[in-house]
Amino acid sequence: MPRTNTAGHAVRTPAAGGQSCGNALPRAFYARPTLEVARDLIGMVLVHDSPAGRASGVIVETEAYVGESDPACHAAPGPTLRNAPLYGPPGVAYVYLNYGIHYLVNAVTEPEGSPAAVLIRALEPLEGEALMRRRRARGTGRGGEAFAAAALCRGPGNLTRALGISLRQNRADLTAGPLRIEDRGLPARDVAWSRRVGIRLGVDREWRCAVAASEAVSAFKAGSRGRRARPESALS
Repeated sequence: MPRTNTAGHAVRTPAAGGQSCGNALPRAFYARPTLEVARDLIGMVLVHDSPAGRASGVIVETEAYVGESDPACHAAPGPTLRNAPLYGPPGVAYVYLNYGIHYLVNAVTEPEGSPAAVLIRALEPLEGEALMRRRRARGTGRGGEAFAAAALCRGPGNLTRALGISLRQNRADLTAGPLRIEDRGLPARDVAWSRRVGIRLGVDREWRCAVAASEAVSAFKAGSRGRRARPESALS
């Protein structure tokens, strides 16, 4: 009997040899409360097929940003040209340049007109590790071998660089196409919730979800600021 996630979507098992046989998540997966999507994206696979090749990784850390009432959400000031994707259909990529340095990739959630998204903060490399190493090493004066596997996609700016994601992927349809999120039926893992990191507003909301035992989780370890991270069982 196939495993299902909390959205009730069936999952598929990867084929031998690591070939992608996962289903791209349907739009209905994203058209739900953002905290549910943030939890259910853990264990899914972010894939980017580019002319340089395929790079993918298992999502192990996410953060939820929900609506104009969330001071840390880009929708807080209301609709703008920059945040327009947040007000559009769910299942679309919202990519922006952060502090003029790093590109960050989000999955738009909730019904159209309800601005919200999940920031993808960290991945465990799955496919295209050599390509990730070349991209991460570019311009650093370091060789690709200098990066530990767990560090390649640790942090939202590092993972977009490793996967070759930029503003060209803004508004990309995550349900089909070169940039997508797949369900490959990977085993469920324990997660913990904690406060969001790297922000100045809305820091009290425990809307960061991460795999408790993953070495790829970003440098702000769960619970490093404020309250300690709480296992999911403590939230039920």
